[in-house]
Amino acid sequence: MSEISKVPVLVTGGAGYIGSHAVLALKDAGWPVAVIDNLTTGFRFAIPDGVPLYEGDIEDGELLARIFAEQGTGAVMHFAGSIIVPESVENPLKYYHNNTAKSRALIEAATKAGVPHFIFSSTAATYGVPETSPVTEDTPRNPINPYGWSKLMTEQMLGDVSAAHDLNYCALRYFNVAGADPEARSGQSTAGATHLIKVAVEAALGKRESVSVFGTDYDTPDGTGVRDYIHVSDLAAAHVLALEALIEQPQRSLTMNCGYGRGFSVLEVLDAVDRVTNRPINRVLQGRRAGDPDSLVSDPKRIQSTLPWQPKHADLDTIITHALAWERKLSDLR
Repeated sequence: MSEISKVPVLVTGGAGYIGSHAVLALKDAGWPVAVIDNLTTGFRFAIPDGVPLYEGDIEDGELLARIFAEQGTGAVMHFAGSIIVPESVENPLKYYHNNTAKSRALIEAATKAGVPHFIFSSTAATYGVPETSPVTEDTPRNPINPYGWSKLMTEQMLGDVSAAHDLNYCALRYFNVAGADPEARSGQSTAGATHLIKVAVEAALGKRESVSVFGTDYDTPDGTGVRDYIHVSDLAAAHVLALEALIEQPQRSLTMNCGYGRGFSVLEVLDAVDRVTNRPINRVLQGRRAGDPDSLVSDPKRIQSTLPWQPKHADLDTIITHALAWERKLSDLR
């Protein structure tokens, strides 16, 4: 790949879980980076020294205009948003506000400022309950909850804005993100998180009494749901490579799945946590949750053929080991 201009990048939600890892990946690779975060779910400690933090909201057009001018922003990586699926069903307007309306404000501000590149944190929830797995990018998008719809609407906005303005974009549809920075500089810090591996390592360290297994009658080898778990640092690396691809070909926009193409069941994940920690977790078998598909596994062929992306941590025990190390460190930070 030829040498590209490392433009200043504004990371929205850069004090959150995935955003903070993207900040680390950008900084490690020598990109100038700044963060905007309202710190409702993010943590100031997640932002590395020397990275400017603008504490504010992405729907504040005046603040964004000032940031773009001060930083000379050449690209936006957009992670800010709400991500809890059951909450989106109970409070859909929160999700359409935080994820759709605020994204519209951010895209408008970027367009007004002439920011040419935009990377969007999307989700496999845009597919709903796919009829086939592995899931390709051409699988019909049919969300079954407001979270998935709120993200799909933002993808649609980006497509339409890209057609009308000098803006190219990449929408990355994540599967199940897990793990933590291998150097324990950041990790999943949210209290009450619902991610299985986060919950399981909390239980292994005595922070929870048990782990609930929702549904044991799925059409899978052991009856529990199968998911594609991607290490957060591999996901962050994909964002940096996607940005390089947008800069190299400014007329091209991209939509790509982010996963490994390998699924693990809930019980396989819990067995792996038991193995890594050498401490059995108490498991509580419960009924299914509404809308959980039997299996949700990425077909990663498009990202593999489009970007020079070579995951470094595509191993379940490694993901759990890094999550565990962060969980231990988090106890000291609080």
